[in-house]
Formats: sequence, C-alpha cells, structure tokens
Amino acid sequence: MLLKDKVVIVSGIGPGLGQELSTLAAQEGAAAVVLAARTPAKLDTAEQEIRELGLATKILKLPTDIADREQCLALADRTVQEFGRIDVLFNSAYDPGSFEPIDQADMDGWRRSMDVNFFGTMHLTQACVSHMKATGGAIVMIATMVEHKPLATQGGYGASKSALRSATKHLALELGQYGIRVNSCHMGWMWGPAVAGYFTWQSQATGKSEDELIAEVTSRIPLGVIPEDGDCAKAAVFFASDYAKVVTGASLDVNGGEFMPV
Repeated sequence: MLLKDKVVIVSGIGPGLGQELSTLAAQEGAAAVVLAARTPAKLDTAEQEIRELGLATKILKLPTDIADREQCLALADRTVQEFGRIDVLFNSAYDPGSFEPIDQADMDGWRRSMDVNFFGTMHLTQACVSHMKATGGAIVMIATMVEHKPLATQGGYGASKSALRSATKHLALELGQYGIRVNSCHMGWMWGPAVAGYFTWQSQATGKSEDELIAEVTSRIPLGVIPEDGDCAKAAVFFASDYAKVVTGASLDVNGGEFMPV
C-alpha cells in the first residue's frame, strides 16, 4: 500500500481527478483522507465513494475555498487537531478560467484564475507546511501540459499554472531541509466528466461528431487513448509515496506521450 497509515489532504474534490485522488488514497492505505472543496455536495459524493470501499479510512470533510487564506489555515489546523499530523497534500483545486484569445481576454478572469491556481494553492501549501516541518511529508502539485505545450484560448490558465511551476521548484529547494518533498504532475487530456462535457460542447459548436473530435485528439497521443483520470491519479500517488522518497523538485508529464520534454 503506497500511502499506508498516512494522513492525506486532497483539495479540489469534485467529479474527476480530485475524487479519484481521494478514493485512491484510501485504497492505498491512508489512515485518514481530508476532503476539501467549495461545494459540500461534492464532498458528500467523495465520502460515499470511499465508504463503498468498505475500508476503515477516517474521513474529514471541510468546505474550503483555497482563495481564502483563513479557510486554508482552518483546514490545516483542523486536520492536525483530528489526526495529529499532515503527511501528504495533493493540490488539485483549480479554476480553468475563461477560454478566449489573449488579445481579447478579460484580465479580471485571469486574476480569478491566478487567485485560485497560484495564490490559493500557495495559501494551502503555506498552511500545511507550518505543520509538516515537524514531521516531513510530500506535496504534489497537480499541474498541466498547457505549461509546456500552449493551447489556444488557455493563456490565463497556463500563465497561472506556470507561476505555480516556478514556485514548486523554489519550495522543493527551501523545504528539503525539513524532509518535505515537493513535486508536480503535468496532466494532459484526462478522460472524466469535464473532458466528456467538453467534447459534447465542441460537437454542438462545430457540427462534428464526438468520435471525430476524440479521434483528432488521440491522433496526437502516442498511446492512442485519452488517459483515464483514475490512471493519472496513480502517477500523483507515486510522488506522494515512499517510492519517491528521494525525489523532489521533479516534474512528471502524465499525458500519454503527447508532450515529451527533451
């Protein structure tokens, strides 16, 4: 079990990767999983998914907007009050922003993305690090392929995540002395509710069938499939596990080979 007896926080719980991370953490032996999201109903769904596994995993649900620093501090403090420590933080919460060309973009939309994707993630990271310094642990940033391979109309989202990528490297440098590892997983296309909805929207907008649109995407992916969000979650769990105990400041591309750094 890769996360045996660990206390795990997952931000950004919702249909897709956040929920997959929380369920997988329980399957991999976490002693406790702390679920954080703005929408209480999403926390309830994630809890139910874990309960259905029939495990003894302890669960704490806390509605949290990571853009609010005080809520992040409350989340970290409550986790330590309940379970004594924080071993793993999955920073999965994000705001995709609006999809528009940069020359036409509303910068207020960019600021909202930055408030969540960069400043919000840093709020939660700071709140958890204040406790993790005593025990060590692992922080995994859920990043994006867009940082490496720009996609049209996603400039605001890419910019916010690129800022986080730089901060991740600095965090790894600064926190290593405390036994805290900081790494990032750069996700590409992930098959789940959000991507399925995107193809439905694109089909209506373009007149192409969903199968045609999916084929266009998979033609650029060497593995020939859009990775399942559950499989992408496994890559993030590896970084959180002791199998990566000497890995920090690393970036892992999880995209079926669509982007290959050289």
